[in-house]
Amino acid sequence: MAAPSETEVRGADWYGEDLSGREHAGVAFVGVDLSETTDDGAVFTGCTFRDCRFNLSRHTAAAFLNCTFTGCSFFSATFVDCKLVGSVFDRCSFDLLTVTGGDWSFVGLPGADLSRATLTGARLREADLTAARATGATLRHLDLSGAELHGADLSGADLRGSDLAAVDPRGVELGGAVVDVAQAVVLVTALGLRVAPEGPLGEE
Repeated sequence: MAAPSETEVRGADWYGEDLSGREHAGVAFVGVDLSETTDDGAVFTGCTFRDCRFNLSRHTAAAFLNCTFTGCSFFSATFVDCKLVGSVFDRCSFDLLTVTGGDWSFVGLPGADLSRATLTGARLREADLTAARATGATLRHLDLSGAELHGADLSGADLRGSDLAAVDPRGVELGGAVVDVAQAVVLVTALGLRVAPEGPLGEE
């Protein structure tokens, strides 16, 4: 049975707790330590998290729907098959964050530093990654259709298998990024170039 939700949780120490099955809606979490927490299927809807620590936490099939995270730390946090649809992150840190699968569509990560993060197999449709810094990040097999990536720095990132149709190579830094052949064609086409097999001289 889900625990009842308070209106505000301030300064609580939830270090190492098992949050599985808990449900919270419209709750403000301020300065809460969620380090090394685990949860399977917890649901947070329309909640705000300010100056909270998620360090080394592990979340499986959890949902953070339309939540707002401000000044939170996700050092070495792991999200597996989680839903974060519509959630917004502001001034958060993501060192060694690992995201595997799940739905992060419509997420707001403008200006986020994802350079030490690993995201694989997740859906980030229409996510706001404007000016995100993902130098050297692992961003593989992501659905980035409709995502906003203007001004993002993806230099040196491993992008193999991700949908890059929304990437304008003229507005995104891609130097040294690793892509597969199909992605290379998408990016070249976006630059207005044509890819064709080499034919005999004089033939188009």
